[in-house]
Amino acid sequence: MSYRLAIFDMDGTILNTLDDLADGLNFALRKSALPERSIDEVRRFVGNGIRKLIERGVPEGTSCEMQEQVFEDFTKHYQTHCMDKTRPYDGITDLLCALRERNIKTAVISNKADYAVQKLSEHFFEGLFDSIAGEKPGVRKKPAPDAVNLVLEQLAINRADAVYIGDSDVDIQTAANAGVDCTLVSWGFRDEAFLYQHGAKMVVSAPEEIARIV
Repeated sequence: MSYRLAIFDMDGTILNTLDDLADGLNFALRKSALPERSIDEVRRFVGNGIRKLIERGVPEGTSCEMQEQVFEDFTKHYQTHCMDKTRPYDGITDLLCALRERNIKTAVISNKADYAVQKLSEHFFEGLFDSIAGEKPGVRKKPAPDAVNLVLEQLAINRADAVYIGDSDVDIQTAANAGVDCTLVSWGFRDEAFLYQHGAKMVVSAPEEIARIV
């Protein structure tokens, strides 16, 4: 295929954010005297935004008031510590540079809070994305197609000329809902077997494979 736009998910696709997300969640849980979660548990909890991460991370039956407190404590902590351990996956920066050298537009769309998406993109990928969007009011979260539709409109790209690249079942659903092609990566937060079980048609194991597809 030959595409004019590559849209990337963030967590688990271009950045390994898992340790900082787990540290933030456990910091907030400790403050409320709630049991902490393992890395593997947090891996299963992420993908649908911070609110859902907190909802999944607190014990069943936790009051709405305590969930809100955990959310606030997580947010304050993560705003300062979202880059402590987070790093790009090997080969991602080279991939983005190669795509831009070929005049292919690039975008990142995430269910992560917009403040973190903007901060992380600027720090790790300055100048490498034509459009950057995290969770914000008025735009439904993935797997709703809203953010993809906005990027297509903003960059004046037809759906047939765009490919969505992610690492989860949420990303598979997002691409399907938006009517764009989808490629999944095996190095993220869901394994290859899980992705195929949830409808993936193509899973790649290295960033250079994406360059050949796009």
